[in-house]
Amino acid sequence: MPALATGAGHEPGLYELLAALPSQLQPHVCHPEDNTFLQEMFGERSLHSLVKIHERLQHYEESKPVPFLDSVAVLAEELSKDFGGKPANGEIKELLILLAKPHIKSLLEVHDIVAQKNYDPELPPLPEDIDDDEDSVKIIRLVKNKEPLGATIRRDEHTGAILVARIMRGGAADRSGLIHVGDELKEVNGIPVDDKKPEEIIRILVQSQGAITFKVVPSLKEEAPTKEAKVFVKALFDYDPKEDKAIPCKEAGLAFKKGSILQVMIQDDATWWQAKLEGDANPRAGLIPSKQFQERRFALQRPVATLPFQRSTKGRSSGFRRSFRLSRRDKKTNKSMYECKKSEMYDMADVPTYEEVTPYCRQGGAKHRLVVLVGPTGVGLNELKRQLLVADTQHFSVTIPHTSRAKKNQETDGVEYHFISKNLFETDIHNNKFIEYGEYKGNYYGTSLDSVRSVLSKNKVCLLDVQPHMIKHLRTAEFKPFVVFVKPPPIERLRETRKNARIISGKDDKGSAKPFTEEDFQEMVNTAQSMETQYGHLFDKVIVNDDLSAALSELRLALKKIEAESHWVPVSWTHS
Repeated sequence: MPALATGAGHEPGLYELLAALPSQLQPHVCHPEDNTFLQEMFGERSLHSLVKIHERLQHYEESKPVPFLDSVAVLAEELSKDFGGKPANGEIKELLILLAKPHIKSLLEVHDIVAQKNYDPELPPLPEDIDDDEDSVKIIRLVKNKEPLGATIRRDEHTGAILVARIMRGGAADRSGLIHVGDELKEVNGIPVDDKKPEEIIRILVQSQGAITFKVVPSLKEEAPTKEAKVFVKALFDYDPKEDKAIPCKEAGLAFKKGSILQVMIQDDATWWQAKLEGDANPRAGLIPSKQFQERRFALQRPVATLPFQRSTKGRSSGFRRSFRLSRRDKKTNKSMYECKKSEMYDMADVPTYEEVTPYCRQGGAKHRLVVLVGPTGVGLNELKRQLLVADTQHFSVTIPHTSRAKKNQETDGVEYHFISKNLFETDIHNNKFIEYGEYKGNYYGTSLDSVRSVLSKNKVCLLDVQPHMIKHLRTAEFKPFVVFVKPPPIERLRETRKNARIISGKDDKGSAKPFTEEDFQEMVNTAQSMETQYGHLFDKVIVNDDLSAALSELRLALKKIEAESHWVPVSWTHS
């Protein structure tokens, strides 16, 4: 074929080539019918329109500016937080002042809006002679690898049409920008879907690899632009979409474990949220049950029977005290500061689903977080606390309990106990000043809120062990508790490791110790399982006390981290 004549230095476009082809080819065409065919083919208006569209898109792709970053406002905010609590030189201080100015913030936000906006060119209008009764159809081709397409479908109850129900943020469908919520799906890889159930269509998509072709009728409803949310929640339950019969598409679900931090992207749907695991490199969001939906499901389940997680109250050495709890064999009454106002089913009203959280790091000069230890009788809470105290008495401390009994000759007020009258003790009980309290041989014993505040005010870490149902009452912005659950190893290991150990019975005023029995081991394991089932969503750290030295090292490392590193805490602890 002869070369086309073009101006010097001018590269012809595809449209120019197409227009010149018939005249260039005419001398080489032998039969008139071939010439007619070529003239009609290359003169076809729809072909010319397609070529024009191609050239416009090609020009746009070559010339459009691409933003280096479309979230500079978020980056500036994170930068300010990172430098805010650290010693800074003059240049850093000047930068922080600039980033704090409202005009700079507005400028960065405008930049992000422009950088995130889609400026793709609009396609030419459809030909005027198109049938008005015919639906506008789009042919879409997406390349699918092992990841899901990131879209769910449903059947319209009235029309029976298969519609796109939701687009998963960050998924292949979302990134393509070609499929939208409300689009009607007509074909998948040439297979009509009108007579198929959504489950059958999903099965076709799951089994497909490589290029997938969709025929869709675009939705007339225009989608409102959505801004990526910065809402983080801590999951308080385990979730596996493969086991969830209610989820509209199991492949679109996001599995997570209790304690996982999730970034909730979209909450528009009352039943299913879109979220991704914090720190996960995968940009695609997944479906998770909404808070309201999960609460309803949990409420329909039978409540777990509660156990009286009580232990003995007596027995301490070197000024060290035990918390105010009873074993089943003790005669002493034991109460919490909320028992007179709340029913026994109070815990059953708490349905653990999600808790909104935010990063928190203790700043210099701020009070230490309260350290709450929880565990069954005999698991070793007291020994762990004693070891921490012996290792660093300047850093760790415990509360001094109150009692209404008379002071003995060798005792000093404010050392072994705070000695107060029975009337004053009962007044403080009425005013909810005690975290826990009990009565033994006609005398009250208890741990007050003020005793915790006293330790924290001395810039010390307060070590406190309480009954597990008291944790939620201590979870306040004032105390910011770090809750450690100490659990026993399997019962076979207990028999090995505790065969020479002794447990305090608490039956008499001296708190005599006795060897562990098989009943003690079984009760310890059963109580630990019940505690973890009912209150596990409140635990920040779980330590198995198989070997005391290893458990102590793990505990010390965890406490060191919460003082120096950033952790996720409830939003209410950092926002007034």
